Amino acid sequence: MLSTGLLVGSIVGAGIFSLPYVFLKSGFLAGIIYLSVLGVCTFLIHLMYADIIVRTSETHHRFPGYAKIYLGEKSGQLAGIIVFLANFLTLTVYLILSISFFNLISPQFPLYYKFLIFWLLGSLTIFLKIEKAAFFEILTTSLTLAVIFAVFLAGYFYGLPAVNSPSIALNDLALPFSPTLFSLLGLGAIPALLVYFREKKLPFNKIKRVLLVSTLVVIIAYLLFILGISWLSGTVSEDAVSGLIGNISPAILFFLGIFGVVSLLDSYMSVAFDVEKTMHYEWRLPKWLSKSFVVFLPPALYFLGFQNFLASIGVVGGILFSLWGIMTILVWKKASANSSPNQIVSKIPDTVIYFLLTVFTAGIVYEIIYALA
Repeated sequence: MLSTGLLVGSIVGAGIFSLPYVFLKSGFLAGIIYLSVLGVCTFLIHLMYADIIVRTSETHHRFPGYAKIYLGEKSGQLAGIIVFLANFLTLTVYLILSISFFNLISPQFPLYYKFLIFWLLGSLTIFLKIEKAAFFEILTTSLTLAVIFAVFLAGYFYGLPAVNSPSIALNDLALPFSPTLFSLLGLGAIPALLVYFREKKLPFNKIKRVLLVSTLVVIIAYLLFILGISWLSGTVSEDAVSGLIGNISPAILFFLGIFGVVSLLDSYMSVAFDVEKTMHYEWRLPKWLSKSFVVFLPPALYFLGFQNFLASIGVVGGILFSLWGIMTILVWKKASANSSPNQIVSKIPDTVIYFLLTVFTAGIVYEIIYALA
C-alpha cells in the first residue's frame, strides 16, 4: 500500500486540472474512452520501464542511461534530450498552475509572491532523501484523494446542474489526448519505486500489482474530480479552478487551493528528484550543478514566456511524453530479447506493441498539426 501511494502521489499532479475542460470540449464519452485507453497504455509503459530496470544490473541509471545501454550512444543522447525537456517543461507547468491555486487561498496576495512561495517550497524537495520522500508521498496522496472525493461529494449534493456537453464532439475529438497522457504517465516515478522495493526487500513480482492498482486508483480519482468540477462550475475553465470562483463558498475554495498546492508540490518533488538524478548519474554533472538546474531553470522558462497552461501540457504530453513512450517500448524490446532471472514480464504480444506505437505516433502527429494550425 505504501508503494502504491508513492506511485499514485507521483502521477496525480497538474494534469488532473486540465481534464474537466477537455472532457467538456470533446464530450464526456470521448473523454472516458481516452482515459480508459490511455490508462491501459500507460500501465503497459510503466510495466516495461520497471522491467527494464529490474533486468539491468547497473541500477543507478535513469532512462537515458538504459537507452544508451540497450540502443547505443546516440539513442541515449536523444533520450536525454527528451527527458530533459519533458521534465523541465513539466516543472514549469506546475509553476504556472500554482498561481491559480494560491488565488483560491488568498486572492489579494501579490502574484509574484505566490509564484515565489511555490518555487521555494518545490525547490527544497530536491534535498529530501528517498525515505522522507516516501513518507511525504503517503501524507500528500491521502490528502489529495480525500479532497478529490470531497469535491465530488460537494458537486453531487450542492452543485449546479451539470454542464451541457455532447457525448462526442467531432471538432475537438483529439483534444483530450495530450492532457490525458500528461495526467497518466509517471515514468519519472518508476526508478524511485524500484529503489523503495529494493530498500524494503519487497519481491519484484508484486510490482505489476502495484502498477495496476495505482492506475485504477488514478483513473477513478480523475473521474470523480471531473464530475465534481463539472457540477460545481458555472463555466469550466482551462485550469478547472478559476471557473469555481463565485459559484461555491470561500471555505471550499480555500481547501481546494490547499489541495492544489499540496498536490503540485507532491508531483514537483517527484519530477525534480528524478531529473536531478538523471543529470548527476547520466551526464556526470556535479550534484551542486544538477541541483542548480532543477532550482533555477523552471522559473527561467516561465519568465521566457512558457505561461500558457493548456498549450504547455500539449507540448509535453502530446509530443515529449509520446516520444518517451515510444523509446521505452524500443528499449524494452531490446532488453527483453534475452531471458533474465530478474524480470517482471517475459512477453507482450506484438499486436499490443504495434497498438502502443500507433497511439503515441498519432498523438505526436496531431499535436504538431495542432501547433502549426
